[in-house]
Amino acid sequence: MKVTVAGSSGLIGTALVASLRGKGHEVRRLVRRQVAGRDEFRWSPQEGVLDSRALEGVDAVVNLCGAGIGDSRWSGAFKQLLRDSRIGPTDVLARAVAEHSVPVLVNASAVGFYGDTGDRAVDESASAGTGFLADLCREWEHAAAPARTASTRVVLLRSGNVLAPRGGLLGRLRPLFALGLGGRLGSGRQYMSWISLEDELRAITFALTSQTLDGPVNATGPSPVTNAAFTTALGEALHRPTPWIVPGFALRTLIGEFAEDAVLHGQRVLPVALETAGFTFRHSTIGAALAAATAD
Repeated sequence: MKVTVAGSSGLIGTALVASLRGKGHEVRRLVRRQVAGRDEFRWSPQEGVLDSRALEGVDAVVNLCGAGIGDSRWSGAFKQLLRDSRIGPTDVLARAVAEHSVPVLVNASAVGFYGDTGDRAVDESASAGTGFLADLCREWEHAAAPARTASTRVVLLRSGNVLAPRGGLLGRLRPLFALGLGGRLGSGRQYMSWISLEDELRAITFALTSQTLDGPVNATGPSPVTNAAFTTALGEALHRPTPWIVPGFALRTLIGEFAEDAVLHGQRVLPVALETAGFTFRHSTIGAALAAATAD
């Protein structure tokens, strides 16, 4: 395949480019800086500009654009950055995909789409929840709509927490757990939907080639766990105690709205579309996923 990737410098994008090339696929990367290699093509979403050569003759586009939701406290300016780094670029890319009749667009989204689901398990048929993250994901997915034509299949990949050896959620948690400061957050009853980095990459590749996948697709492991269970499992994987409890009011004081919408609330999300299409997970339990991510 010939695949163009936007957002190729992030945690998932970097790993995806390496994975696709390792399987013999040709990868073109969209960059916003000055190009520095033959595989790079410049685009400027703010100006609505994209080098048309990036999409000529490609079989698929993967859009992974977006600032990390936990990279800063949720001020008004940062929330606007989260929107601007997703919605505008996705619209520009979707219209270019339609213009060039690219057969497939895999567009990143997140399980935050469902809002706080409590104990209720949800699949792709569930409607959007409430809150900033749910609104952000809904608008993000809507921005991909112009790509949907008679000749283009659009997959909206709603990913859970990606568990990677370096970076991401575990990159923030491992130093704390290594010091024996690991503990559950708030009540610990909120659900966490997770996926190993390997399975995230495999899910993206599967979505690129599976003709039956279309529309929302949950990229989450088949067994979501509570925050308390995740904390215990991570402590066991790192051979560290997890005695602490961080009260909800303390989290709200420390990190503001992000605590309420993304930490103390949770989603119990099931990957029904993937499994129905025949996808099998390498890491189907939180223990297996954490063992793979902390093997070094």
